[in-house]
Amino acid sequence: MSARELHFINVTLPLSDERGLFELKAVGGRWTSIVPQETVLSGDGSFVPMSALAGEMSRLKAAGRIDLQGYMMLPGFVDAHMHLDKAYSLSQVGNASGTLLEAIANYGAAAPSFSKEDIRGRIRKAALRALSYGTTTIRTHLDFRLRSGIEVAFRTIYAALEVREELKGIVDMQLFPMCPYDRLTTAEQDAIEEALRLGMDGMGGAPHLSETPESDIDRIFATAARWGKPIDLHADESDDPSKQTVAYIAEKAVEYGYGGKVTVDHLCSLSAMDTRRAEEIIGRIKATGLSAVTLPPVNMYLQGRGDSGLIRRGTTRIRELLDAQVPLAVASDNIQDPFHPFGQGDLLKIGLVTAYAAHMGSSADLHALLRMMTEVPAGILGLTGYGIAEGHSADFVLIDALRADDLFTELPVGRTVYKQGRPLYTSVQQSAWGLEELDRTEEQAQYRLA
Repeated sequence: MSARELHFINVTLPLSDERGLFELKAVGGRWTSIVPQETVLSGDGSFVPMSALAGEMSRLKAAGRIDLQGYMMLPGFVDAHMHLDKAYSLSQVGNASGTLLEAIANYGAAAPSFSKEDIRGRIRKAALRALSYGTTTIRTHLDFRLRSGIEVAFRTIYAALEVREELKGIVDMQLFPMCPYDRLTTAEQDAIEEALRLGMDGMGGAPHLSETPESDIDRIFATAARWGKPIDLHADESDDPSKQTVAYIAEKAVEYGYGGKVTVDHLCSLSAMDTRRAEEIIGRIKATGLSAVTLPPVNMYLQGRGDSGLIRRGTTRIRELLDAQVPLAVASDNIQDPFHPFGQGDLLKIGLVTAYAAHMGSSADLHALLRMMTEVPAGILGLTGYGIAEGHSADFVLIDALRADDLFTELPVGRTVYKQGRPLYTSVQQSAWGLEELDRTEEQAQYRLA
């Protein structure tokens, strides 16, 4: 059986039907057949490490099929909000206070010292580390520090473009530069346009930090519309309830007919303001077709630093957004940098922290979390042909889990990742797939294909 021809039996597809088993076939990197099986998995259904099945799977592989014995297949995870260029910079950029403002200031001061090779290496390492945990598509926000000079700003742009090209067909990447704010010069606006011309996928920014947020939002929408690009903004990442730029963003989305093309991230201040006003804003987010991304680990780390006693944890109103049927994804955000000293790019761990933060523990809640790292962000990123369905690309991850609940209760280590029908990575020892393990050392984040 070639790497481009796949045949699986006894597969659990938790996003389709966790109670049944499926037989799947793929040819040329695309699913050709997904059929419910009439037979059921025998045995007591107890949890067994996938590595223990290696001998049996090897025998079946030689016969042209792989028996997953009820283990789980998911479409590749989609991380809708990362900062790949900043990842693993903590050793070079500290943050004594642990606040967002110090992180911004310290990284800004250090940015001119980073070479393009430094930035390129961090982007590549973080993207491949995320791949090892099952993520096959990433939207990354890029530092675009024009106030440090045009050449400094474009180091990050060129580094990201190079890594995106190198990892094509391995990890798909969408690039969104963080547009500067506060009274842009003509040269700075020209630089934004040049970045879009070079191949940026959309426009980002953090207008809630600006002294002139509305004029900055006006400019972002005008530029994005001129280039036909989507918008993804850090919005109200603050525990100050007066920060309500999302309301103006929603207003501009209506004006430009941009419903479905605007994403707002963080939305921390929703939890700080009174419930009535928060409900009004959430209603406006829903009515205007905005999508949202929540980032609990980083927000819990950064926010509430000025509180004592009962400390606010900074997460947005996750349940209220879900109840309002706002498309809401979870994502990694920052990884081992001055904004967040932890993280690995593992969306299952992000989902677990989200479950704690939002009191999501029922089976229905955990299934919702699973959709928040797969189907929902795929929709936000506008992915076509996503998911395990006939005709779609065979991008998927096999996981040592029998039920969706196991994903968050066990955080299974065993994962094997395929892209377009090609096996890219496995963490399973004595792998039945015949793969070499990704080199995950900090010095070399290499990938090797089977």
